[in-house]
Amino acid sequence: MVPPAKKFINNPNDVVTEFIEGLVETYPGLQYLDGLPEIKVVLRADVSAANYDKVAVISGGGSGHEPAQAGYVGEGMLTAAICGDVFASPTVDSILARIRAVTGPKGCLLVVTNYTGDRLNFGLAAEQAKTEGFDIETVIVGDDCALPPPRGVAGRRGLAGTVLVHKVAGAAAAAGLSLAEVAAEAKHASEMVGTMGVALSVCALPGQVTSDRLGPEKMELGLGVHGEPGAAVVDIQPVEVVVSHVLQQILSPETNYVPITRGNSVVLMINGLGGTPLMELMIAAGKAVPKLQLEYGLAVDRVYTGSFMTSLDMAGFSISIMKADQSILERLDAPTNAPSWPVGTDGSRPPAKIPVPLPFRSTKNEESRYRPQELSQQGRILEAAIEAAATVVINLKDSLNEWDGKVGDGDCGSTMCRGATAILEDMKKYYPLNDAAETVSEIGSSIRRVMGGTSGIIYNLLCKAAYAELKANSQSETTSKHWSEALKSSISAVSKYGGATAGYRTMLDALIPASKVLEEKLSVGEDPIAAFVLSAEAATAGAESTIHMKAQVSFNDY
Repeated sequence: MVPPAKKFINNPNDVVTEFIEGLVETYPGLQYLDGLPEIKVVLRADVSAANYDKVAVISGGGSGHEPAQAGYVGEGMLTAAICGDVFASPTVDSILARIRAVTGPKGCLLVVTNYTGDRLNFGLAAEQAKTEGFDIETVIVGDDCALPPPRGVAGRRGLAGTVLVHKVAGAAAAAGLSLAEVAAEAKHASEMVGTMGVALSVCALPGQVTSDRLGPEKMELGLGVHGEPGAAVVDIQPVEVVVSHVLQQILSPETNYVPITRGNSVVLMINGLGGTPLMELMIAAGKAVPKLQLEYGLAVDRVYTGSFMTSLDMAGFSISIMKADQSILERLDAPTNAPSWPVGTDGSRPPAKIPVPLPFRSTKNEESRYRPQELSQQGRILEAAIEAAATVVINLKDSLNEWDGKVGDGDCGSTMCRGATAILEDMKKYYPLNDAAETVSEIGSSIRRVMGGTSGIIYNLLCKAAYAELKANSQSETTSKHWSEALKSSISAVSKYGGATAGYRTMLDALIPASKVLEEKLSVGEDPIAAFVLSAEAATAGAESTIHMKAQVSFNDY
């Protein structure tokens, strides 16, 4: 028997109730009606029907789409939200309780996603509330663009574009508009937005087995937020291809779901469906914006990226595009304290990228920034040594990756190869090889530019500490003892900032004995070349000694 999906829950029947309890503990501006578990209503703590002098904006639906809809309760957005059971419409009694709790003399707008259960339950509750004397208007949002018309009686499904409608309606209500005006703005916003989703997997309901209907190499286009089948199941494609297809469906002139044409301004929402990392959502956003600008001729005035209306743990995302006039932008930018509305997205859009600032260099040393036209003897020796060392590292790429793969993430060789390649390329133009200290500093800069992770910063530290030591003892010629002192200073810097020392099973177990031997041999007058050879042998022996050591830092650290 296949076990249910693994989740951090208690009783599967209590997940919505316990979600609401956690939500109001987290956000003190929210409350819930004391009717759990039958009445699951979240509302603003500062609002009651007796004293509320603005239009109440209410929404809701089945749970499992968090943060929708309870996460959008707050001043400037929803006045209250009703939570049904997972993927089940809330009951009429719950909706009525919410209307009675927050609706004052200016009336109430119900924003309803276009699903049969939601339309029926909210509709019956609205009719009952009217008989009790409440002024009620309803706007139904159906922004799905996945399937071609006609859609029959049910029409288009309500998806993540509903969140944008919530914001427009809530801002209009906060501005003091009448019920008719708030409803008109919400209806207009709902007609300006289109959405389509795509997923790599369907979601797992609490206490139930995860469906595997898509298989390992497939993705689904246009599925609903409850996992309903979409337009097609296809092979997994790169996200750039997926984004292009989704945009084409939403903006198709054949379906004409949204009245968006070249030259219009739009708002873009990239919405995670619950199991998609933010990194992947941002990649989708980064591909969607230039496509909208260059291929469709649209001005992208706002971009919202995150998880706004999810489907439990579904691995997927949806794209919503809303035609945006100045009035809609003002509503979207209006202040709100709803906990799940994104901050930092309003206002004008400066250029996406600016030049990388260059390090300050004294004009006095301007000539030292580049390779000298003629190399000194020291410069030629330094060039040959750098070229030999870098070439060895490049040739060891595959072996280093293989060794690293046994204990780490298997990318050591690739990382080192990038650094060595950059050193060889930069040396042809930029290294002031006649100045040993400045050359070492430039090696560090090359490494820092192309080598990520811990290894890059460690080698950069080595170079910068060596540079400081060589610069402090700069003379017309850099001697072997100067290089010995530079190595010693480099080791001290890595140990200081990295926290390791001899016996920690790191690169220092090779470098420390190498430094000691080099210093000892040079101090007794040993030939420098012989001293360096003995130092290299000590490094090899030190490296081999780590075979039987227990690592005391992460394999990714050194």
